Amino acid sequence: MALSSPNQKEVELTELDLKLSNVAHIGHASINVTNLERSTWFFTEVLGLHVSAEEKDKVYLRAWQDWDHHTLILNKAEKSGLDHFGWRVNSEKSLYAFEKTLKESGTDYKWIEGGTERGQGDAIKFYSPAGIPVELYWEMEKYSNPLTASKLPSHPMKYTGKGAAPRRFDHVNVMVDDVAHEQEWWTNFLGIHHRYYIQNEMDVRLGSWLSKTNIAHEIALMRNSKQSGALLHHVAYFLDSPDELLRALNIMAENDIKIEWGPGKHGTSGAQFLYAFEPSGNRVELWTGGMLIFAPDWQPIEWQSGTGQFGLDMWGSTPPETYLTYGTEIKK
Repeated sequence: MALSSPNQKEVELTELDLKLSNVAHIGHASINVTNLERSTWFFTEVLGLHVSAEEKDKVYLRAWQDWDHHTLILNKAEKSGLDHFGWRVNSEKSLYAFEKTLKESGTDYKWIEGGTERGQGDAIKFYSPAGIPVELYWEMEKYSNPLTASKLPSHPMKYTGKGAAPRRFDHVNVMVDDVAHEQEWWTNFLGIHHRYYIQNEMDVRLGSWLSKTNIAHEIALMRNSKQSGALLHHVAYFLDSPDELLRALNIMAENDIKIEWGPGKHGTSGAQFLYAFEPSGNRVELWTGGMLIFAPDWQPIEWQSGTGQFGLDMWGSTPPETYLTYGTEIKK
């Protein structure tokens, strides 16, 4: 079933429009939290994100050098987990090109009217094969506030150094039952490049990491060992240096935040990391470093599970069981 565009806009698409239409980058994550007050405290006071807007039972947040109105939304809910991931497309016509493809493939979708999500224009919402909610959009309001404006034109706001103070939104990670099948859909349908993966001795895909931009990954897919469906694993923000990562660990320890794992260094991406839980139970990663990918003919790098331990942490630590088994609910 497909719902019409909210503005009933008729758009003529040429063959060139269809060929040029694409996803540009991940824009934001919208997550559900059971304790909006405590989760907002964590993301603002401990993590150091900034509130760009508040509505009833909803808070919009961004890092200090995120140019968009928001990169994270907190929604008050009965269960913690994922509401949706927002991905920006490369033009307005791309939205209608994706609508055409969704129609032709028989995929259910609906239009989200512009303004329903603060700062965002019309969007198309649909689900991946594993049930991950995706919203594609073109228009997004840029952050602007004269009270926090920087004298540096290349900074959307002043740097305050509050909390861990990550520079920007980085990536998301979900657990799914069939990593290979899900990865093929993200690559073939949305055009998100497959960067590297872990395969076990029985040829079962344990994880795949994908990106549309040149960062190591914008979305990661991990195998759910319980085979119980898709779950949100984590959302991640980027820090400038290893020193900032250690500073973040100290801040979390002082504020009684449960640090699940880290510091460590992923051999797959070369990024240093920490994982912690926000008060409503969602996992958050802070990381720094990581490889950049510029080759247009990049081929996915295979890691065998025998060396996968170095991929997870090349410094030798072992992830706790919760890292491999725990995730929060994905809203259907």
